[in-house]
Amino acid sequence: MMSEGTDRIKKVFVPLDGSFQQVSVLERAIGMAAANGAELYIGHVIEPGSHSQKDFRGGDYVKSLEKGFRDSVQEEIDLAGANDRIPALHVIVESGRTRETIKIKMLDVIRPDLVVCGARGLSGIQYAILGSVSTYLIRNSECDVLVVR
Repeated sequence: MMSEGTDRIKKVFVPLDGSFQQVSVLERAIGMAAANGAELYIGHVIEPGSHSQKDFRGGDYVKSLEKGFRDSVQEEIDLAGANDRIPALHVIVESGRTRETIKIKMLDVIRPDLVVCGARGLSGIQYAILGSVSTYLIRNSECDVLVVR
């Protein structure tokens, strides 16, 4: 835990991607927030490119994707919300290109003291072409980034 001075962790941000690893990443973020008495921000991006344009334009379809995400982590959200060492819990779901949306609509707005993210393990070719979100966060966050394996 950091000192009680200005270096104290006050806001923890965890971007989740819907992967099999997201629950363990969220659990680590909850633990970090509770240990530091920090607010917890859970972020998720619905990316249009991963769905057909026809489906994505429908508001009900986007709402169903958001509901599916929330349902997948609801148990952990409830536990975090009931933890009296976490003063506030925020769930943010946005649509757009993942990296840009995380940076502009989440990191730049929240200004967290710590980002907790997963190392998803893209294949060599995917990583060479796309890079990884965790690498992007390490390079573009103004705070510490914890990558959970």
